Amino acid sequence: MNAVVIAIAVMFALSLARVSVVLTLVISAIVGGLVAGLTLSDTVTAFNAGLGDGAEVALAYAVLGAFALALSKSGLPDLLAHKLIGILGMEASHSQTRKVKYVLLSILLISAIFSQNLIPVHIAFIPVLVPPLLKVMNHLQLDRRAAACVLTLGLVGTYIFLPVGFGAIFLEQILMGNINKIGAPYGLHVDRWMMPAGMAIPVLGMVIGTLVAVFISYRKPRMYQDREVKAVTTIDLDKPLRATSQEEIIENDAQLLRTEAKNVPQISKKTLLMSVLAVILTLAAQLYSGSMILGGLVGFAVLSASGIFKWQDADDVFVQGMRMMALVGFIMISAAGFASVMTHTGDINHLVNSVVSIIGDNHALAAFLMLFIGLFVTIGIGSSFSSVPVLAVIYVPLCVQFGFSPLATVALIGTAAALGDAGSPASDSTLGPTAGLGVDGQHDHIWDTVVPTFIHFNIPLLIFGWIAAMIL
Repeated sequence: MNAVVIAIAVMFALSLARVSVVLTLVISAIVGGLVAGLTLSDTVTAFNAGLGDGAEVALAYAVLGAFALALSKSGLPDLLAHKLIGILGMEASHSQTRKVKYVLLSILLISAIFSQNLIPVHIAFIPVLVPPLLKVMNHLQLDRRAAACVLTLGLVGTYIFLPVGFGAIFLEQILMGNINKIGAPYGLHVDRWMMPAGMAIPVLGMVIGTLVAVFISYRKPRMYQDREVKAVTTIDLDKPLRATSQEEIIENDAQLLRTEAKNVPQISKKTLLMSVLAVILTLAAQLYSGSMILGGLVGFAVLSASGIFKWQDADDVFVQGMRMMALVGFIMISAAGFASVMTHTGDINHLVNSVVSIIGDNHALAAFLMLFIGLFVTIGIGSSFSSVPVLAVIYVPLCVQFGFSPLATVALIGTAAALGDAGSPASDSTLGPTAGLGVDGQHDHIWDTVVPTFIHFNIPLLIFGWIAAMIL
């Protein structure tokens, strides 16, 4: 048996058994090395040799976490959440039910996009924004499965397409970095502009999947009960409703939302100005240098110098922010070690040759199998960021062997990795929406988030990823 195949099988089995991802990657790498005939010492040496490849990404994540925590100290994310709730309240006071539904879903989508690319707080905005809106969703009879799909589109679809914020880490440091590193011996090189270009068609598939979810699959009203929820909000969620018609109920909800909007976090003009300046300079530094590390450091330095938090607390804020992203960083480093062991086994070439001999020159079948296998690998890991180093070490030689273009290679590997975030039970992009939509116990993680996102995202990603590989 091929050592790479056995290592991937072990990794998939351990992932399904909910073993820690870091431990899973380490065990799988050791198993793969031993099966290939390497000694335990050689396997560990190969694993350690690859750890440095994940260090830059881990540091980028840590710095971004520090910047996000520092930004939260300014109150800017809370202010934006209150403003968005206020917009919904104004729309609800003079609009029909259907329009209010679309305004609410648009607010969720915009917030999710901002959380990945503009104000990189990831899923931290969900507990602040979503719980206050649940009562409005109940009275609109809005199917929360549609809201889960909209949130996941904003959380995943933007960072795999827009090269800013978390998108810069995924597209440029992880995806481009691994393809160029592994593709160098094969003469394969990709440029920065190819990242969004290669992922445009798969992202279009996600957009279409979301439209199907909102306008077809979950268009019909769904009944929910008004239950007490504990959220970061001042809305009196237990206030009795005396209205009898749906329009009056929506008006009451609008009044509650406007009340929430009036309780705006107290932020001085200086703090607000410096927070906005920090965001702008972070984006500018990242776009100019191509480094999220430098961008995050610039933003943190601006917030620290502006006095948003005490100078003596700067070290604590930085460490706490890094701690938020520590697990992701360790996963990235471990994934790089796993990829290094797989390379040292020498079985990758044997696997590639075996696949080519079985498939022949059938590009269409090769692209489908790569995406299909990637679906299982990335769902097991649960993170597209961690999946790329694992997939690239196998898929780059396969893409070269089958004659796929650099753009098609980007599309295949990027799509295969995104399948994990879009439909895995262990992904932040599915756990986050459930955390907000399920605070009152009426939204199941598997059946109301994971299954809908799997159907409306993973299937379109498979189809559109395959189309991209065929035409690019």
